[in-house]
Amino acid sequence: MPGIVGIVPGHPRANLLQALSLYSRVDCKDLPLRFLYTLAMFLVTPVLVLRLLVRGLRSPPHHHRRWLERFGSFDAPGFSGSLWIHAVSVGEVNAAEPLVKALQRSYAHAPLVVSTVTPTGAARVQQLFGDSVFHVYLPYDLPFAVRRFMKRVRPRLAVIVETEIWPNLYFACRRRGIPLMIVNARLSERSMRGYKPLRPLIASALRCVSVIAAQSRTDAARYRLLGADPQSVLVSGNMKFDVPIPDGAVAAGAAMRAHWGPRRPVWMAASTHDGEELAVLEAHLKVLQRLPDALLLLAPRHPERFRLVEHTVRSLGFTVATRSLEGVPATAHQVFVIDAMGQLIPFFAASDLAFIGGSLVPVGGHNVLEPAALSVPVLVGPHTFNSEEIIRSLIEDGGAERVAAAEQLGPHVLRLLLDAPRRGQMGEAARQVFERERGAVRRVMQLVDALLQE
Repeated sequence: MPGIVGIVPGHPRANLLQALSLYSRVDCKDLPLRFLYTLAMFLVTPVLVLRLLVRGLRSPPHHHRRWLERFGSFDAPGFSGSLWIHAVSVGEVNAAEPLVKALQRSYAHAPLVVSTVTPTGAARVQQLFGDSVFHVYLPYDLPFAVRRFMKRVRPRLAVIVETEIWPNLYFACRRRGIPLMIVNARLSERSMRGYKPLRPLIASALRCVSVIAAQSRTDAARYRLLGADPQSVLVSGNMKFDVPIPDGAVAAGAAMRAHWGPRRPVWMAASTHDGEELAVLEAHLKVLQRLPDALLLLAPRHPERFRLVEHTVRSLGFTVATRSLEGVPATAHQVFVIDAMGQLIPFFAASDLAFIGGSLVPVGGHNVLEPAALSVPVLVGPHTFNSEEIIRSLIEDGGAERVAAAEQLGPHVLRLLLDAPRRGQMGEAARQVFERERGAVRRVMQLVDALLQE
């Protein structure tokens, strides 16, 4: 494994021997599978590092300088008894926001650590919490990296948001007596299939978890099928229903509508992926044929695609403005590209309806709750496995509609833009679903309190 030498402090053979010495002190029935898993992690580490370096070229310089954190190497913050929350990327950080703030209120003297995997997740942590939390990138699931990470953050409680099952990390928590929770836990059918080759190892890792607080009954059942202790699994609901709407968001949306014309038809395509923008722009062309003053607010999911999406829109002949240059669209603009992170809510508030991306392509769909909380009708595509029960509730209660294929998006949007009473009914139904499902954070905090008291 010469590719790792010089990247990981210490020779990889020594690191592997250290991992084996740890195994010898743990009663683990799946030791051979765990050894093969760790060996595979060592073998793929050079590829992971290369990918990290390539992606770092498109990220801000300070992210590029933090790659050693992936091996548990960073300046120790100098505290102990921290409360550690792991949220892989932007969506999970957003979901964790009300929990982090509840922890800050209830455990004001406990240091808070928030780890992420992606730079966009790190940027969102900084945007939401600033210096009130200590941010660090999660280490790769290598025993020596996990051990360094634990020694530096010294957690009193570990909280994983949604779905991140790393066997060596979970075993390390059990070995150190650190209570481990998975909150807002979800597990799609696709993830179930992905874990199948390692199911015995995953089952053993899940037995290290004290509490699995699932979003839904379906998610809870899947965790039990994957091998979690049935006594540790319960349904707490989705914490995203408890994400606060920022003060002034509705007023900001109203101000934008006044700027570009309060009667102007406006629809939003949020968190779009490669393969969706063209479908959205083709839909907007159909809308413009009937409503020539219509405005599309287009928000790509990933910052590295902002410029590409803007170029695509311009190349198709639309008059375009962007958040970074113009700030808000003017009357003459047909498409407004929101090339900024964490700023969607005021634009949802200014929209007549919202299409949520990641659902026309098999990504699984993104957060539908922000527009629902603002009484904005929701459209989704066929791929919504990330939020199956939320989408089902919204559709059954009349707050959302499903678009079966990309070519149907334009007719759906046009029909709703022409039917204000229908939009009003959908928006109110969406808001009622949102209000009905709130309370997950309170239930999770009760579980946290119980674990910390033990």
